[in-house]
Amino acid sequence: MLGLPRRSAVLNSAVLRFRLPLVTNYPHPILAREGWPFLGIALVIAVALSLTTWWPLAALAWLAALFIAQFFRDPPRRVPADAKAVLSPADGKIVVVEKTRDPYLDREALKISVFMNVFNVHSNRSPVDAEVANAWYSAGSFVNAALDKASLENERNALQLRTPTGVDVTCVQIAGLIARRILCYAKPGDKLARGERYGFIRFGSRVDVYLPPDAKPRAAVGDKVYATETILADLAH
Repeated sequence: MLGLPRRSAVLNSAVLRFRLPLVTNYPHPILAREGWPFLGIALVIAVALSLTTWWPLAALAWLAALFIAQFFRDPPRRVPADAKAVLSPADGKIVVVEKTRDPYLDREALKISVFMNVFNVHSNRSPVDAEVANAWYSAGSFVNAALDKASLENERNALQLRTPTGVDVTCVQIAGLIARRILCYAKPGDKLARGERYGFIRFGSRVDVYLPPDAKPRAAVGDKVYATETILADLAH
């Protein structure tokens, strides 16, 4: 683990919320489409139980529908202006900031990992302006995504993102103990803008970001981060 001076990602995010304008023409519904079938089924069950006056079961069904609605929320976010800033691809808590080896590009790298629990927004967004140079899918197990071994053992989907200045960033969606479905809509050749939504992971998971070793981290282990709004690191180029 890097011995880095701690900077509050929460404070950074709070400042951004007040200083940066909301993204206009937000292209996605506030409730993610990935959750519509789950919420629809939950609401049908809740209404049916309510009509039959099975109140204890109806109450549980309404609570389940409320949980599903909060899980699949997908609010618009503010995008920092600095083109060299690497943005958080997910909401959650920083569990790793360390120098290690990027297993996809076979290079030394700065790794920053964000763990998402079931109460975080699970929409995934591009950390940089980039073209998708490569993509890898790996089947695997479903151990607790907060553990380091999840990076190499769990089901995962990785993207190699190449910035306009030629810098490669690897962004990896990782399934968790409960999450059993990784959705990635980006493919090689696609161009992504910073903060652009490119995927979703259902029900608790993790995202790893591998950066060039000369990138300067701006987040520390334990920091709470927000997709797009929190800056994880600064690229040197």
